[in-house]
Amino acid sequence: MFSSAFALCADDFALSPAVTRGIVEALAAGRLTATAAMTTQKNWPEAAKAFRDLGPDADLGLHFNLTLGGPLGKMPAFAPDGTFPAMNAIVPAAWRRALPRAEIRDEMRRQLDAFEHAFGAPPDFVDGHQHVQVLPGIADDLIAELSERGLAGKVWLRDSADRPKRIFARGRHRGKALTVSGLARGFRAKAKAAGFALNDGFSGFSDFDAKADYAEDFSSYLRAPGARPLIMCHPGHVDEELARLDPVTHSREAELAFLLSDRFAQILDAAGARLVRLSAI
Repeated sequence: MFSSAFALCADDFALSPAVTRGIVEALAAGRLTATAAMTTQKNWPEAAKAFRDLGPDADLGLHFNLTLGGPLGKMPAFAPDGTFPAMNAIVPAAWRRALPRAEIRDEMRRQLDAFEHAFGAPPDFVDGHQHVQVLPGIADDLIAELSERGLAGKVWLRDSADRPKRIFARGRHRGKALTVSGLARGFRAKAKAAGFALNDGFSGFSDFDAKADYAEDFSSYLRAPGARPLIMCHPGHVDEELARLDPVTHSREAELAFLLSDRFAQILDAAGARLVRLSAI
């Protein structure tokens, strides 16, 4: 294990009212140092207010979304029926350089504008739902858009990749971690060259099995960290909106229960680990 500081980010803030409520509970308990918001969701303005009213010692970022629900504006080539395509359709198109990048860039602007409109400030960081921010073309346009907004050096970006040695040292969910690292090839170098800070070390991959012992998974995330380690998680409660939109449901409640438990604190103590905002590492 390690004696180190790490950032812990809850993905999917504003996905549904129940997910938002669960993340707010974890933020209020001091068990998270970041959360990433989906500004495509109708719950986003209320979620932004809940975060602002709480004023947690945590970063609030944009969870750039191209795979769940639908866009904020028309995307006739990318989402002709008003529904985003599945990730397994986006990835090969990205590698063929066949994505309608102008449409995606416009949607990127809309999601960033929606963040600032509801929250009153730019995001502290940007990542992507299902890690779309690291895909070829999308990554270039994200870096360019944020740079044009004067946010280089002001926001940090999620590097969803990690070194194979670290991934194998954790011993769990290696397939997912290695696959995403492959998709993210080149992202880190581009972002750093443009002046953006990133995490160094990334974990939190899961099978989203509500019956599994999430504490064992979490313990593995703490192994083999980098210099600025980031762990993702997906806590929340379940409601009809979540069940309609996403297959990941009851595992969110298991993650939330763990984060709010004494066992979470005990695992951190045993590992010599402490929660911090990524910008503080």
